Amino acid sequence: MSRNHVRNICCIGAGYVGGPTMAVFADECPDLNVTVLDINPEKISLWNSNDLSELPIFEPGLDKVILRCRNINLFFSTDIEANIANADMIFISVNTPTKTRGIGAGKALDLKWVESCARQIAKFATGHTIVVEKSTLPVRTAEVMKTILNSSNDHSKSKTFSVLSNPEFLAEGCAINDLKNPDRVLIGGEDELAINELANIYLNWVPSSKILRTNIWSSELSKLTANAFLAQRISSINSISALCEKCGANIEEVVDAIGSDTRIGNQFLNSGPGFGGSCFQKDILNLIYIASNYGLDDVANYWQEVLNLNNWQKERISKLIVQNLFGTVTGKRIAILGFAFKANTNDTRESPAIQVCENLLEEGANLAIYDPKVSQESIELALGVKETSVDEFSELSSWVKCNSDVEACIGADAIVVLTNWEQFTNISLNKLYEKMRKPAWLFDTRACIDIDTAKKIGFNTWRIGI
Repeated sequence: MSRNHVRNICCIGAGYVGGPTMAVFADECPDLNVTVLDINPEKISLWNSNDLSELPIFEPGLDKVILRCRNINLFFSTDIEANIANADMIFISVNTPTKTRGIGAGKALDLKWVESCARQIAKFATGHTIVVEKSTLPVRTAEVMKTILNSSNDHSKSKTFSVLSNPEFLAEGCAINDLKNPDRVLIGGEDELAINELANIYLNWVPSSKILRTNIWSSELSKLTANAFLAQRISSINSISALCEKCGANIEEVVDAIGSDTRIGNQFLNSGPGFGGSCFQKDILNLIYIASNYGLDDVANYWQEVLNLNNWQKERISKLIVQNLFGTVTGKRIAILGFAFKANTNDTRESPAIQVCENLLEEGANLAIYDPKVSQESIELALGVKETSVDEFSELSSWVKCNSDVEACIGADAIVVLTNWEQFTNISLNKLYEKMRKPAWLFDTRACIDIDTAKKIGFNTWRIGI
């Protein structure tokens, strides 16, 4: 069994986690050869594009890291077999969607891609290989991984494996900073030598005090728990924002008051249209499924209510828009500002904007959508409805992608701010108001517009939690 020092690493999966994570590894560890693998040649082609604006994901600072490292010690490839055979350490960072059918449908994670990766590694790996779970996985997935790896048809015993869990805790929109300045790095496993090899990579830029070592099951559960707790805070503050609107309190003042308590802190206390992204809902659903499987129904019900309240918030906002526009939005143009689930990303997965837009389309609205980074194709995929040109707007519900906030507001009855892009805090409210049909409404679900100024200009306004 060869236990050589790690020199070559690869990551299977060139998505939101694999791409940025491996880019930072290469940037901080110039002695490492880092390869990002994916079976999708189009995605790999975009990662290798000379035009950095074509990278498959938008993340502030990522393009600069790619420019420094690509084709030096950072490579993007579809050659799965050769790179697995050459790797000392392999990260698995593939999609783990919620199952749509079969046992656990609607809650359990579908591990088919993870299993496929394990089988490829078992087939093509040589010598001793450290396999690292980077994808969000259910507790005890490592046990399944070990079974597959150790069932290799190689009877010479020349290949051996160690399995580690190293979940990511990066937040989209600030992923590069999170990777370069992490709150903690969590490594779970049973093989101390393998744990040390992975820890030594991080020690190139992360203080040793921030590297936490646990058993592998604790590491897997910690990722689900972290996301569940963050989502719970968002649902909690959104429940209070609704109460503020009824009783005359101001959600921003309430947040300042409770956030100054060091036991609570001020993170994830911004009220809004609800949480989105690829992880929160999926991970809570998986947590619910795990709790139910262990007979912990009260635990499962608790986390289900976090999701229920998040969905209620999106429905509540949709109803408020319709009610304030005289009870109907049929044939009315509504400017949607922001479609990504948060600022500084082009990711629309589980974005609250999707449900709000679907509800308004169901009511017969004509939506004019502007987001500085989300493409027309991504919106079409998210809504499941093809774009309709501006000339075809009618009393039949429709939507169109606009190139600016001004274009979206031409003839609009209302503006709905759904993503907290920084540029929306500085938009020209006077210019937008001039383009709109009167009376003009402004619905600020992200608390990023100067509402007092909007009122003086002539807008009817609604701001979340006030």
